[in-house]
Amino acid sequence: MTTADTSVDPAEDGAPAPVLAFRDDALGADDMVGLLARLKAGEVDAEELARAAADRIRAVDGRLNAVQTAIFEAGIASARAGTRGPLAGIPTLVKDNTTYAGLPTGNGTAAAVPGPATRHAPFTRQFTATGMTVLGKTRLPEFGFNASTEFEDAEPVRNPWNTAFSAGGSSGGSAALVAAGAVPIAHANDGGGSIRIPAACCGLVGLKPTRGRMAANETGRSLPIDVVVDGAVTRTVRDTAAFLAAAEQARPAAKLPPVGRVEGPGERRLRVGLLLDSPTGTVTDGATRAAVTATAAVLEGLGHRVEEYRMPLDARFEEDFVTYWGLLAFLAGATGKLLMDRRFDRRRMDGLSRGLRERYLRQWHSTPAVLRRLRRAARDAYEDSAARYDVILSPVLAHTTPRLGHLSPSVPFPELITRLRTYVAFTPINNVCGSPAISLPGPARTPDGLPVGVMLSGRDGEERTLLEVAYELEAAHG
Repeated sequence: MTTADTSVDPAEDGAPAPVLAFRDDALGADDMVGLLARLKAGEVDAEELARAAADRIRAVDGRLNAVQTAIFEAGIASARAGTRGPLAGIPTLVKDNTTYAGLPTGNGTAAAVPGPATRHAPFTRQFTATGMTVLGKTRLPEFGFNASTEFEDAEPVRNPWNTAFSAGGSSGGSAALVAAGAVPIAHANDGGGSIRIPAACCGLVGLKPTRGRMAANETGRSLPIDVVVDGAVTRTVRDTAAFLAAAEQARPAAKLPPVGRVEGPGERRLRVGLLLDSPTGTVTDGATRAAVTATAAVLEGLGHRVEEYRMPLDARFEEDFVTYWGLLAFLAGATGKLLMDRRFDRRRMDGLSRGLRERYLRQWHSTPAVLRRLRRAARDAYEDSAARYDVILSPVLAHTTPRLGHLSPSVPFPELITRLRTYVAFTPINNVCGSPAISLPGPARTPDGLPVGVMLSGRDGEERTLLEVAYELEAAHG
């Protein structure tokens, strides 16, 4: 098996021109909320938007490699026929680890060749109940395990701001298309940072909702700790707020307070804990630290009280999370024939999945203790931060977006897992404890033209607070 070519055609000196799809068509430069207003006013119709989005995707995907399955004509026909819902007429795509009736669910792996699904997943029903027009499915790394959407035997998904760099993972295909302007919103999900990481890499807004806010993934419900929650990536805070409200309207969360439509900043001034270095011990790099400290200064200027915080976290949390990650890889290999495809061949799983699986098999006997420690560590860290602060401000990632190849599954596993542990050093705690968190573009970009994300984490069920603060920061950062 050969490693995919990650060479690029932009000039070597300085940041190349971004790969953007914006043009003078029905979509224009509007975000989703802007498009909804134009739809309501009769300035555009759903079919025009679907055709424009399909044309934009065709124009950029040859360089971004973000689409797994395209159903442009079916989507356009659906838009022509009309849909109902608060987001009716908005073009979008679904991530290819989520079942969509009539389409295969590839999960990013070469180990299976699945046939078309017979029904929608529960979240797909919630997502499509908003009325959006689905134009296809987006690519992800194998089983969503990697923080970069790269493959051993296929082209990687490229960052539209600089195609030599990663678009993040695992929702990299969705993030690349939204950042490029091909669609205003796309489905994403998050089991260790997979909404927030690509949002940070691509300069988007990525909200990981509270566990239970969205319809649960059927597989996730059977896991010892359900770390995965679905959502979306967008270009603006108001689009994320509008999506959350629409999804809540389609399926209210029975055990959480309703969020409703959040349309701007709140009046309450908050206590903000500033977490600069990871509680797992990873030190944040200079550019990321600068973005977070600049954001803290903005919050202080807006009247919020900010103080540095050291989150108490069991020193074994990182190691235990990697073990749990390995359990997921083991289960993917063990159940592939049953859940994906009778021809599933776990020998074709990529280097990261195989490495995680083999690592787990060497220490499977520790699983009960690992699960106990993960739950306890997450609970203790969450309870401490929730008692002290209304929100926590932190990096999304410990360092800026890497070049393609840095996190390739072709990298020898011991080196790759070390790189991932020193990159994905902030996001997993929210997945284990279930709390909400949102990635936002920071105030500046790197010399390579890449965004740097910052993250706000909150208490269970308090997405409204995160969105209200996000509105303030979006306005301040311009």
